[in-house]
This record gives sequence, structure tokens and C-alpha cells, in this order.
Amino acid sequence: MATSEKNLSYYDESTMPDASGMRIGIVVSEWNPDITEKLAEGARNTLLRLGVKEENITLWHVPGSFELIYGARRMQDNAFLDAIIAVGSIIRGETPHFDYVCQAVSQGIKDLNVRGNIPVVFCVLTDDTKQQAIERSGGRHGNKGVDCAAAAIKMAWLKQNS
Repeated sequence: MATSEKNLSYYDESTMPDASGMRIGIVVSEWNPDITEKLAEGARNTLLRLGVKEENITLWHVPGSFELIYGARRMQDNAFLDAIIAVGSIIRGETPHFDYVCQAVSQGIKDLNVRGNIPVVFCVLTDDTKQQAIERSGGRHGNKGVDCAAAAIKMAWLKQNS
């Protein structure tokens, strides 16, 4: 389903596992902070609403989306978390830099999931325009951070029960 047809803030609360004892990390890119902070806020608020305790949410900031990989890896190394949400926003510019960063971040987070013991949820917007990012971080398409928080809880449950 295309994003234009989906509310990124929707999840079925009746399908969510008990999150009261879960520990979730959020690593947030400081690049495009007007977007990433809204995504992180959506994720944090959803985690709290679904029962994760405030003291069980760890929030770290890194300079940009490329650095999310290292930040998430350091969170994995601490091994006290059940899941990690990597939050970033990459907006296409006039050079191929967008393509290189998107590819590297996608592959890096994939590698963390393949090699690590703590799941990392990809909450990185890769938009052509700033307006698209606004629409996906609390605008008309909802907030991708909400969707990713729900995914993190489901992945934490899978980690605990598999």
C-alpha cells in the first residue's frame, strides 16, 4: 500500500503484546530536527501509551542519519534493551548524496538486525521533498514514529519469546 493511502499513526492496539517490562532505545538524528524530533516524540508517546515505563526508554542523539548505525550499534552493545528505534530523515537534494546515505543507512540497519541480538526498527524517512517529510512526521499521513514504536514492541516481544 502506498504511503499516500496509509495512516502511519495507525496500529491495532488489540494485537499489541504487554510492554510494561520492556526496555526500548531510541536513537535520533539531529539532521532535519524539525522532522526527527516529531518522529521521536510520536515513538516515545506511543511507547508510554502502550505501557513502557518512562525510565525504560533510553534516548540518544547522533549528528545525522549516517551516524544512526553507530548509535544503534552502541545501544546493542549495552545489551540492556529489548528493541531499538533508529529515527532519521533524509531529504533528496541536488546531488547523489541522498542515494548514498539512504543506501548506507538501510544496509547498515539491516546488518545490525542480521548480526545483532537486539532488533533495530527502521524509522528513517527517505523523502523527495521537505513537505513529504512533514506529512509523514505528524501531518496528513500521520507519524511514522508511532508505527515504528508499535513495531519495536512487537519485535521486542519476538526477541523475548523466541
